[in-house]
Amino acid sequence: MKRKIATGKLKQSLLILVLLCLAAAMLLPFFWVFATSLRLPKDSFSLPPSFFPTQWNWKNYSHVFTSVPFFDFIKNSVVVTVSITGIQLVFSSMCAFAFARLKFKGGNLLFIYILTGLMIPYQSIIIAQFLIVTKMGLVDTHLALILPYLANPFGIFLLKQFMQTIPKSYDEAAIMDGANWWQIYWHVILPMSKPALVVCAFMKFIEQWNNFFAGLIYINSQEKYTLPMGMMLLRGFRSSGSVSMIMAGVMISLIVPALVYIFGQKYLIQGTVLSGLKS
Repeated sequence: MKRKIATGKLKQSLLILVLLCLAAAMLLPFFWVFATSLRLPKDSFSLPPSFFPTQWNWKNYSHVFTSVPFFDFIKNSVVVTVSITGIQLVFSSMCAFAFARLKFKGGNLLFIYILTGLMIPYQSIIIAQFLIVTKMGLVDTHLALILPYLANPFGIFLLKQFMQTIPKSYDEAAIMDGANWWQIYWHVILPMSKPALVVCAFMKFIEQWNNFFAGLIYINSQEKYTLPMGMMLLRGFRSSGSVSMIMAGVMISLIVPALVYIFGQKYLIQGTVLSGLKS
């Protein structure tokens, strides 16, 4: 008995050691970027490289904001990302509710048709999409970044799968109390789908926060750049040997996604488990 307990503790210790090694391997690049962001420009390419800066230069962060309108880029990214995430959640949840709770002719065929959107690379439709946006007169506006991303086939799929796990007895009880389908969606199903909604919101937020391709296609004016486009302007510091300035910009761009994850991790983990979405 004691031998089994000792063997179990040894396996647990080895598992913890392996997980710690994996965590260190994943966190090491972030620590290196942070350390590089605090180096003096002359130390960016020093050999042999040192993990910790010889002198902690916090001015790199202030120089990022004074060299380029970085705060405006952050504001533009917040506006675009929050708009896409919020509106997409409304549309996806309504579509998912219709597929999960309502029975109508051709529903399964329509759902399969929507899922085909997951199999089409975005780059393959960008020319047609650009022509449509151009004819609508939306080029060089933030609407060009928002409108094409309001539909989310994966969000519809994930929310539908989650809503199907909610017992239909809740619907029947609400109908007996005089509720219509809209009230059932808004007051019953939607609050119970909070974990899946958080997963969808987090994934869409991170996707759009890092969306460089759309901005490169549609945005021309620098004052309308989102953060990924603004990061492109920091390339000029590389020619002057100041990689630390670029790394400072990278660290600043990570703040908002990190805060979103910190405050939403409880629901994110819960939603990942309940929805069956595992990486």
